[in-house]
Amino acid sequence: MSDRPAKSHGRLSQSASLTPRELVSDRPRLATAWCAKVITLFPETFPGVLGASLTGKALQDGLWALETIDLRPFGTGKHRQVDDTPAGGGAGLVMKADVMGRALDMAVAGTPGRKDWPIVYLSPRGKPLQQADAGRFAAARGMTLVCGRFEGLDQRVIDHYRMEEVSIGDYVLTGGELAAQVLLDATVRLIPGVLGNAASTEEESFSDGLLEHPQYTKPAEWRGHAIPPVLLSGDHGAVATWRRAQAEALTQARRPDLWAKRADGDED
Repeated sequence: MSDRPAKSHGRLSQSASLTPRELVSDRPRLATAWCAKVITLFPETFPGVLGASLTGKALQDGLWALETIDLRPFGTGKHRQVDDTPAGGGAGLVMKADVMGRALDMAVAGTPGRKDWPIVYLSPRGKPLQQADAGRFAAARGMTLVCGRFEGLDQRVIDHYRMEEVSIGDYVLTGGELAAQVLLDATVRLIPGVLGNAASTEEESFSDGLLEHPQYTKPAEWRGHAIPPVLLSGDHGAVATWRRAQAEALTQARRPDLWAKRADGDED
């Protein structure tokens, strides 16, 4: 007799479905809650890190909502094929227009126009994600994100749905799921009520074109390193001046591109 169990243990049983899966659906959801719809071949990877800390609590509390749409059920043939060889030849596979189109038709049904509900395709060739983009996405009513795989997505789908292509950096990932979570984290934290203290976002890196100044907390001295005396002086004006100078010095040293852009703006 085999000692192997009849059923696998410790794994989730999943079945293909054309119905979007709303995560944390057992909790209240505000009627006006900002919503993200994510089209992916790996819906089980969500919410991922978004389910932790303040973004996770806000998701539980219904301040924002997350729906995953499994791309596989929209595939063609017996094996639900979602990709095919590139037109014109070449290595790899390309995500099919007809498959993604069906998934997007479901995702965008009932949503407003692109200004209030952007469609974003995570792609290494996309426009680099900026803090201003996160603010724009947070100000919308929601967004749909498409997680790429393989060599990319048929260009006709990108054009037809007027997608924004967004990149999180000059490197290539195996898929768009991690990039989507990065974009969502940057966006969701700007939704009112998620962080609790709105002022905490006002002095962050990139909020005014500068990197953030160094931060310190108790104890006043640690392993021979003391907190800069100005921060303990009680002089709020001196503290603000010091922080500004530190932010400018860090930006000049570490991000000359940001500093140059800021300098060009000051000259206008």
